[in-house]
Amino acid sequence: MKHPITLFLLLTFSILAAHAQTGMNIPAEPLTIGEVRVLRSEILHEERILNIYLPYGYDKEKAYPVIYLLDGSIDEDFVHITGLAQFFRLQFNMPDFIIVGIANVDRKRDFTFHTDIKELQEHYPTTGHSEAFIRFLELELQPYIQSVYKTQETRYLIGQSLGGLLATEILLKKPELFSHYLIVSPSLWWDNESLLDQARPLIGQQAALNKYVYISVGKQEDKIMQREAKQLAGILKGAQKPGLTVVFLPLAKENHATILHQSINEAFKGLFPYKE
Repeated sequence: MKHPITLFLLLTFSILAAHAQTGMNIPAEPLTIGEVRVLRSEILHEERILNIYLPYGYDKEKAYPVIYLLDGSIDEDFVHITGLAQFFRLQFNMPDFIIVGIANVDRKRDFTFHTDIKELQEHYPTTGHSEAFIRFLELELQPYIQSVYKTQETRYLIGQSLGGLLATEILLKKPELFSHYLIVSPSLWWDNESLLDQARPLIGQQAALNKYVYISVGKQEDKIMQREAKQLAGILKGAQKPGLTVVFLPLAKENHATILHQSINEAFKGLFPYKE
């Protein structure tokens, strides 16, 4: 009886080996989740790389909401934020989104406004050009995305740290650019908190503010950053503007390195409840 069993095992092994060999001969194909586009900016006088996530089953004839992601380079936040969007689309009530990851060239330059503080000028010599970057978003990037893809009016902006500073500046000065602001650990310490000082009068200029604003910070982060994030949320809530929704969520276990992923995870939970 041993010989037939041995023969059967040898035959099975040979078939499996042949299948494995056949599989090795099949050429690999690229795993594609979107596109990389290059946009020449006349405002910034440079080319900007855009990493574009397109949802599974993307339909060119369908209009999609858009998430604009600061710090959107492949080696920064693009991959894990698109992963969250894919997961929440699968398991929660999140619709399909196009995600535009804006790859950085010089985030200190693009995300900060002018300061006269000599110490900051010395430590960050390229800073102070957020006004130009905001014009790039408004006059070049958004029109470009709308020309290439069919999009809805729903536009999210995600920014952390200096990106959160920029997102706050846009919210206060150009709120119409986005419908939803997800602001994580904003660096409102910049320029001795001058943007925070301007928040009330800037908000006061808006007759109505039909926006969703989510602000988050880690309780393991610097105490100043925690205070500033809480203060910003308080100013926005206190303004009592029609249509303005403000969510403030401090996360007990997160520090400046871990806050973004967990914060956006919690933001999506609130926005897109679990499918029962």
